[in-house]
Amino acid sequence: MKIALDGPSGAGKSTVAKALAKRLGIIYVDTGALYRTIGLYVKRKGIDKEDKEGIISCLEEIDLNMEFKNSEQIITLNGEVVGDNIRTGEIAMYASKVSAIPEVRSFLLNTQRDIANKNSVVMDGRDIGTVILPDAEVKVFMIASPEARAERRYKELIAKGENCTLESVLADINLRDKNDSTRQTAPCVPADDAVIFDNSGYNVEQSVDRVIEIIKSKVEI
Repeated sequence: MKIALDGPSGAGKSTVAKALAKRLGIIYVDTGALYRTIGLYVKRKGIDKEDKEGIISCLEEIDLNMEFKNSEQIITLNGEVVGDNIRTGEIAMYASKVSAIPEVRSFLLNTQRDIANKNSVVMDGRDIGTVILPDAEVKVFMIASPEARAERRYKELIAKGENCTLESVLADINLRDKNDSTRQTAPCVPADDAVIFDNSGYNVEQSVDRVIEIIKSKVEI
């Protein structure tokens, strides 16, 4: 079974997808982590996130691998486990930029599809239902207000010890929304057959319950 969970930054996709996969006993694939990993490499190389040609030229240097241990996703970059190094606000902005480059998306496309063809998965991102897994049996597009998303992301970053303000996080959310929804390659828009789910007033468990209701309306589980 393929479940596509799309939506803008901070909508809670990863948190809900991870909890959903655990409840269903299937694999969770955080596709955004793949783009963040490329963003991490680009930053470490000293390449500006606006330097499209520079980013494309370094793809051949990247050996990226995704494994699952006890249903947990582990990503290695040229042999190094990236861990939380990809979970900063700065790397999120790099990820937004590199993910808009067609060559980067092509670089990762087969990796993502291959995982889904071999396993039952919950895969979250911004174009899973439209581009990566257009044949997914269930497609959910999660949304929430920019303010609700910023507050969630702010709490996550503070818990990780990052120095930021709610205002700066909201500004980043609004900028990423603009970048992700207007880019020519794989914009963040719902698939025609996706169910729109606004989870602004939901906690994680309530969100998972709602997504399971949507799944049950589409397939037998």
